[in-house]
Amino acid sequence: MEKAHSLLLNEEVCGQLGEHQKAQFIFEWLSFLKKLLPAADRADIKHNQKRLVEQLMVVLIGSPGPPTRQLLAQCLSLLYRLGDPFSASLAVDKCNDIILSKDDSPSFLPTRLAAITCLGAIYEQLGRLLGNTFTVAVGNLLKMMKNAESQGRYEIMLSIEKILRGLGVSAVPCHRDIYKAARFCLTDRSMSVRCAAARCLLELQREAVFLWTSELENVATLCFRAFEGSNYNVRVMVSKFLGTVLAAAIVPRQATGGMAEHVKRTSFAEAMELLSGGFLRGGASFLRASGDMLKGTSSVSKDIRVGISQACVVLVSCLGSEWLEANFPALVAQVLELASHPRTTQTASDSACSRRCVSFILRATLGTMLGPKAQVAAAKELCSLVGKQKKALDAPVSDCSMETRLNVADVAASQHTLVCVLQELGSLVQGLGSSADSLLQEPSAGALDTVTSVLLHPSASVRLAAAWCLRCFAVALPAHLSMLVDRCGERLNALRGSSEAVAGYSAAIAALLGAVQHCPLGVPHAKGKVVLSLAEELLRSATQNSRLSIHRTQGGWLLLSALMTLGGAVVVHHLPRVLLLWKCAFPLSVQELHTERSRGDAFTWHVALEARAGALCAMKSFFLYCRDLVNEEVIDRLHTPLACAVALLTQFPALIRSYGNQIKNVATTFRWRLYEVLTLIPPKTYEGHFGTLLKQLVSDLTVVENSVSSGLMLLLPFCHPNDMSVLGPPVQDTDHLFLEEQLHHGSSVGVGSLECDPFTICKKSLDVPVPLPAACPVGIAAAQLFGVIFPHIGASRRYGYSLKGKLLQLSFYCQCVSFCTGQNCFPITRQISLSKITLSSFALQHLGCSPNVLVSEHVCRLGLGLLLRALESSDDLLRCTAAEGLARLVQVANDSAFSVSTMQISFEKLKTARDAMSRMGHALALGTLYRYMGGIGSPQHLSACLGILFTLSQDSSSPEVQMWALHSLSLVIDLAGPMYHAHVEPTFTLVLRMLLTVPPAHVEVLQSLGRCLSALITALGPDLQGEGPLLSALRTSCLVGCAVMRESHDCLVQAQAITSLQQLHMFAPRHVNVANLVPCLCVNMCSSYLSLRKAAVACLRQLTQREAVEVSDYAVTVAKELPRRDSTVLVSPFLKCYYVTIKERGLEGALFILLDQEMDPQLRQDIQEILGHMLSSVTVARLSHWLKLCKDVLSVSADFAATLRADVNEREDEKEQADDDSIFTCKSESSSPFINLRCSTRAFAAECVCRIISQCENGDPAHFHMALAQERRLQDSTTEQDFLVLHLADLICMAFMAATDHNSQLRMSGLHTLLVIIRKFAAVPEPEFPGHVILEQYQANVGAALRPAFSADTPPDVTAKACQVCSAWISSGVVSDLGDLRRVHHLLTSSLIRVQAAKEVPCQQYNESTTTMETLAVLKAWAEVYIAAEGSPKSKDRLARFMEPPGPSTVEESVGAGLTGDGLLKLVQADLPTLSRLWLAALQDYALLTLPQEYAHWLPAAGGAFYTAETVDSARPHYCSAWAPILHATALWLKSTGFIVVDDGPANLSRPVTPTSMGQSTSLASIQSPEDVNTDRLHLILGTAFSPHFLCSPHSDAQMEDIISCLHALQSLLDVPWPRSKISNDQALSVELLSVLHRLIVTRESASIQLAVLELVHQVVCAAQEHVKEKRHSAEVDDGAAEKETLPEFGEGRDTGGLVPGKSLVFGALQLCLCILVRKLPQLSPKLMGSVPGHSMQPQPLSHSDCTLVSAALSILSDLPSVCSPEGRIIRPLVALTTALLSALLSVALQVLRCKETVYCVQSANLSFPFTLAEEVHSGVNEVSLLTAVTIFLLSASAKVTTVSSLQTRCIAKFKGCLQSKDPVVVSRTYQLLQSLFQSAAADVSVPFVQALGGTLVEHLQAAEKRQPRSTDEVQAVLEGVRALEALVSAAEEEHRAQLTAVLLPILISFLLDENALSLASLPALTLHKCALQDLMRIGPQHSSIFKAIMASSPSLKARLQSAVKVNQESVKARSALGQPHCKTSPSIQLKTNFL
Repeated sequence: MEKAHSLLLNEEVCGQLGEHQKAQFIFEWLSFLKKLLPAADRADIKHNQKRLVEQLMVVLIGSPGPPTRQLLAQCLSLLYRLGDPFSASLAVDKCNDIILSKDDSPSFLPTRLAAITCLGAIYEQLGRLLGNTFTVAVGNLLKMMKNAESQGRYEIMLSIEKILRGLGVSAVPCHRDIYKAARFCLTDRSMSVRCAAARCLLELQREAVFLWTSELENVATLCFRAFEGSNYNVRVMVSKFLGTVLAAAIVPRQATGGMAEHVKRTSFAEAMELLSGGFLRGGASFLRASGDMLKGTSSVSKDIRVGISQACVVLVSCLGSEWLEANFPALVAQVLELASHPRTTQTASDSACSRRCVSFILRATLGTMLGPKAQVAAAKELCSLVGKQKKALDAPVSDCSMETRLNVADVAASQHTLVCVLQELGSLVQGLGSSADSLLQEPSAGALDTVTSVLLHPSASVRLAAAWCLRCFAVALPAHLSMLVDRCGERLNALRGSSEAVAGYSAAIAALLGAVQHCPLGVPHAKGKVVLSLAEELLRSATQNSRLSIHRTQGGWLLLSALMTLGGAVVVHHLPRVLLLWKCAFPLSVQELHTERSRGDAFTWHVALEARAGALCAMKSFFLYCRDLVNEEVIDRLHTPLACAVALLTQFPALIRSYGNQIKNVATTFRWRLYEVLTLIPPKTYEGHFGTLLKQLVSDLTVVENSVSSGLMLLLPFCHPNDMSVLGPPVQDTDHLFLEEQLHHGSSVGVGSLECDPFTICKKSLDVPVPLPAACPVGIAAAQLFGVIFPHIGASRRYGYSLKGKLLQLSFYCQCVSFCTGQNCFPITRQISLSKITLSSFALQHLGCSPNVLVSEHVCRLGLGLLLRALESSDDLLRCTAAEGLARLVQVANDSAFSVSTMQISFEKLKTARDAMSRMGHALALGTLYRYMGGIGSPQHLSACLGILFTLSQDSSSPEVQMWALHSLSLVIDLAGPMYHAHVEPTFTLVLRMLLTVPPAHVEVLQSLGRCLSALITALGPDLQGEGPLLSALRTSCLVGCAVMRESHDCLVQAQAITSLQQLHMFAPRHVNVANLVPCLCVNMCSSYLSLRKAAVACLRQLTQREAVEVSDYAVTVAKELPRRDSTVLVSPFLKCYYVTIKERGLEGALFILLDQEMDPQLRQDIQEILGHMLSSVTVARLSHWLKLCKDVLSVSADFAATLRADVNEREDEKEQADDDSIFTCKSESSSPFINLRCSTRAFAAECVCRIISQCENGDPAHFHMALAQERRLQDSTTEQDFLVLHLADLICMAFMAATDHNSQLRMSGLHTLLVIIRKFAAVPEPEFPGHVILEQYQANVGAALRPAFSADTPPDVTAKACQVCSAWISSGVVSDLGDLRRVHHLLTSSLIRVQAAKEVPCQQYNESTTTMETLAVLKAWAEVYIAAEGSPKSKDRLARFMEPPGPSTVEESVGAGLTGDGLLKLVQADLPTLSRLWLAALQDYALLTLPQEYAHWLPAAGGAFYTAETVDSARPHYCSAWAPILHATALWLKSTGFIVVDDGPANLSRPVTPTSMGQSTSLASIQSPEDVNTDRLHLILGTAFSPHFLCSPHSDAQMEDIISCLHALQSLLDVPWPRSKISNDQALSVELLSVLHRLIVTRESASIQLAVLELVHQVVCAAQEHVKEKRHSAEVDDGAAEKETLPEFGEGRDTGGLVPGKSLVFGALQLCLCILVRKLPQLSPKLMGSVPGHSMQPQPLSHSDCTLVSAALSILSDLPSVCSPEGRIIRPLVALTTALLSALLSVALQVLRCKETVYCVQSANLSFPFTLAEEVHSGVNEVSLLTAVTIFLLSASAKVTTVSSLQTRCIAKFKGCLQSKDPVVVSRTYQLLQSLFQSAAADVSVPFVQALGGTLVEHLQAAEKRQPRSTDEVQAVLEGVRALEALVSAAEEEHRAQLTAVLLPILISFLLDENALSLASLPALTLHKCALQDLMRIGPQHSSIFKAIMASSPSLKARLQSAVKVNQESVKARSALGQPHCKTSPSIQLKTNFL
């Protein structure tokens, strides 16, 4: 295909190809030509134009396929536009000739269609350049249309559309003719022709004024007719045309010619009247509509009303959001008339459909086009409408006659209007969230009172709508939820005598309880008890008043069902009462049920059945929402009621016969509820009732009366999701789902509405529930229950009843279906067959999921016969379900022979069948069979299957068969795996051939081809990256196929193309042209089709994961390709804003606009991920751009200025006001393209700001250093470097705007952003003001941002977040003035006061757990402030304290200067007594809450200090998030008091701190001694830290900060003498502490945590040291000084004779330290290294933190011997470990041998350290390392150790051996170590070494003159020897120093060279000469007398020295002479003056 990439067609290559390859080659050439022409030189184009035209004309007459002719037309038109346009008339004439040709053969049709397409494209590009020839062309097209088939009409309409677009106003002469032709096409039987006609008319109305003036009414009627019988695409296009025309009539555009002043303007009311007429009468004529009106029937189809609703939305969209803001009252009034008109409410189905249409119009306009402020105004308008409607109903009712019944006509006239208004009001409020609070604050609106008053409406639908509206208010404003429940409960009690009040208020309470699921703050726990009491009272009083019995019964059980949604935590306290109510609702036994039949009448049975159905619904809610409470005991107690309910099923036929339809409806509801409950519980519970249930289930789905159940609703749950595409376009992937789904339920089902099932009002969904009538869900429930029961039938009688029952059932189904397999089956019989197939399908589905279920061959055969008949049904859904059932049957049979025979049946049937239905069903069966067969196991079967599917796919006579066959082929490709690779090439050939030949009207076939292409790409997978001609051809085929589908007009085909490209990019990214793909995606992201937007966004998300920068750059090119003519018709205001934003703000800005517009959750998530990927990739490079973008988004509708001005008036002094006025400089910019963004979008922008900060944190350090950033910017001003710290003002401004908004979600995001800013910038210094930080100037901003969060009406979660920010701000040390800090401190103080006050008055708005959350947040904030005030130990301080153990009285925490120390302590000190008690209470609560489940009975019955017994589970997470800082602060407070109990009065607690009073109780009986109080506190802190949920068992999700806080708390405790002594006295406690710390070391890799652990271990060991010293001291005092020599040794091992694991503190410390050492130095463990120690690999260098850890571990080891007695035998392992450490960390390894206890081991044990050294040397340890270790040992150890003669002898021998080494490096290092010994060691140590090694040293130096060093290392060795000899001279006594100097000086002189040898000497010799001369000149003056004596006694030495000095002086003079002229030379850098 590379040969196709040329300007001219390579005819030679093309001629050698076959027919199909030739078509692909031409398409590839045309694709390349289309891209090449705009970029080519015009001269080249004109030069080759003639040849190109000839080649294109050859292609034109060669019968090109649809995609090829589209490309051909585009290339031909581009060629004439870019080249010579004057010859275009010849091409036009040629096309006209082809169009007028008399050849009507099918082979000539593609050529004619190509000519039509080319004609339109040429006129589109050239327009008026062709003169008046367009009249002839248009006439020819219109003439041809009269006899053209559907393809011709489709292409003609599209061609005329292009002609109109190219000619513009010049085409006016043809407008009328075109309009007449398009009128007929708009009602064509072909849906594609209707779409094309709508597109043509949409273009025509641009200039054809008559369409929106004189012909407006006719156009509207025409569109109404076009809606009838249309599909989704037609409705979208026609509604777009109709809405655009009406908008043009209301706001006329500039008319053509001189007609501007004569244009008639249509009012909005008149336009809506036209739409209303169609909505009421449809597209029928006046006479027909009048006749229908007289008959009382309606002929308006749902298609028309749905299309008109969409047109109304288009109309408002074209008028724009500004027009809507000004005129939404008129819109609402006009639209609501549609819902209340008598013609739209004749039947329940009509009224439900009309209400849904009206709700869609209101939602799509008010809900999406208006900003938050306008939506609040719209909500007020809706409230006023509700009030007016209510007043109109209340007018005829007197005040004293509440029971008066209103006129039915009055109720009917208002109920539908009220339902629509209330639902839209609820949606608006729910979308506004907490921003809707202003709606309630305004008294004139009276929103809640107005909505609550409607709960008394006579209509049930209105009452339920009002209840749902109240629920929406509660979801948006959780603070009012509890109040609304109380108000409704009070009104229910007050108006219990009114049936409307009982029904309305019970529904409202149920709806409000359902809202709790969306309110994290919940409601008070007591509300559950209140609701249960209301329900009990209603049920108890139901029999007191017959008129109210049904309403009270329904209301009571509705309340109980809603109560279950609160969850098990609430229901568990009321479960006994609920179980009793369930028991009372049913007879006590089945026998009593039989006696009921003889009692009662129709009314009593109606009430009883309503009660029992309600009880079953409550059970269903219980099983759904309280699964944790379901156990065997509960199920046993429900067994009797359920048994009675099942037994009652057998009595329904008799009851219905006796009492008629009154019982029938409620019986249907009862069965529905029972089936749902039985589906949720184990089938074994009701196994004894299977027979009764099965009979009833079969009856429910086979009786004629239940034929209303929709087959779609029954079968859709069983159909596989992948097979749904063959049933039609997916409705769920459209923006009109709310409208369109009513067209897919079937006309017999109707439209769902809330009154069909009031119990759904408490479901979790945020959308209005639309349950279907009971007849439909009862069928679904029956089918599901049948599937659950079927595998369990007769489990104990497997071969008896089970097999017989299954055979009978399947035989009965087969008989039923046998009557409906023909084409003439009745609808009722068809519906019955659907039900039977559904039962079989669900049974097979559950059988496949049930193990160990055997199915006999006979059953399989019966099922096979049933499903094979259904495969040939005329119903698509039935065939699809049968295919899935057939596959399930094969899975259940699990027999290869049966599988093969089943497949063979389909093979044979496809070979012989001629009808399309059979071929479609069996073709799909081939694909579905392999889905459950574990893949395709036989290549022969695969080949046979593909052969049949290939043949069916090419059957152009039946597009439906093609679609089903191709879909089956895509399934086979997916399931075949690698086996399919052999068939990839022919499949690609088939797919491409069909893509190039299938007519564009057959979109279903194209969609199936797209799925095949996607499956092929997936099958090839990573192989697409390979090289080779075959793979290259396959990749080209993929790209060509995607290109063909991208040119389609169908959105689903385009979406499939994008998905295929996305897959190809995943497997072979470098072969996808991202530069061309990204602009296409940007265009499709704003498509009017949801499926296309989803595909584009998903693909873009993948691209940005790896190429975010390139994607951002490519997207800008979209702005350059804006529509040539700016028009409000074809480019909506949203699209204009979208394209402009891409141009000005890039793709990121456009994505923010899309994020705000979209409602689909998955699409919003994908957009957010795209922005996240772009943030991660390009933030640092485009920092200013991103920050400005986020600021613009956050600035939209920001009302922070008004909030602050109101706040300013409440300031206490003028200084604060002056400080905070500086904030008002933050203004939103007027140039921002963002308008009316939602709060969720702005909250995401705040999250993006936090991500930006995080990204910069991982980048350049200058982002957080002002001075460095300014310096870098000045140094490199050309690159425009940008740093985050330079935008700190913008960051503060953005956080401030978000934190002060009305919306709670945005406030939380703003506070979190502010917290991140404080943490990241707190330490950044201000370069202009030394000693200050950069955040100090924003004190007023931070204070003003925090103040609103502490107001009384602020939600607790916001206040809790603000407390976190306050503590971070105070602890950060930013504020240097205590006075400035008091404002923020006052906020924390006020919150503390409020928390204490809240304990006395329980929260009435939210759940009690929110009080816990807020209280703990306040205590945590104070704890963090106190920790900062006390000055927690920094890491560097901890490192310094490792080496020296802290004494009992010298360990004090360092206190920082300024506000981090004494200043902050002053702020906290006043509240510290109260805080300490609250902290202790919180810790005790946490300790109790973290107990294991078996100790749950220890929890206080009344709850803890900050939680109630009912909210234990919800309060526990709040404690888990706050306990660690509180623990640390408590430990610091106890440390500051020294564990001295000071009782300043009881804390202000609502309940006593139980069960331990912590020493604070004033009761005499509970008074404890100070020792007991301290012990309790110590155990509380230790127990909290060692809780099973934390340090003892650290989870992976435990926060590092919490662990460190816990460790610091323990460190603070051990700094105090009393707890240190307590822990040291308790050996078991100390061992347990070390065990916990060891576990923490093993599970955490953080260096900071490990350092803190080691410090804590060090403190424990030091405490043990103190304990041992204290014992020794006590023994000395007790025994007297005279007996000291006989005192026993104390320490571990004295009693046991050794260290006992698990009981020894020393063993635990050794274990922990060894863990650190082995982890950092794995060469210590042969098992870890995989070799013996002697042959281990070289140790890797350690990092600084690792070295610190090893040093700390060794420091601990050095202290362990002091804790042991001599019997402890610890020195032996310590010395062995030290020996192994010598080569790893020599600087600290031998500290363990410094103590005096080592003497005992060295002198008395059979352990010789020198022998160990010798062995290690032979084992391969580095000699220098060992010698270094020996030196350190000799310098550090005690003299009693180092003076041992055996040690000294072997050490001296070791030094001698190293001096004899041939390695100069070893010799050099040996000299260095000797120098340190001579200089630093004590005399007892150094003298033996001097005596033994001094002579050797002199001999080596004297021999150096003869050897003449030849390398630098040898020279260095000699010099180090000289240094060692100098040290020996310095260390010698005065009387011997002269003699040693006399030895040193001749050695140095001997190194000098004479004058002759100096010029020829090597570099090492010269170096030694120079160094020796320098030493002589330095040492000689120090010993002048000795020097002179030597010179006098040895003339040769004197001559050598004089010669050397002379040469040296001459060289110095020469160098100084060379330096003189150098200063006078010209500059080294010359300025260039000649630039030629």
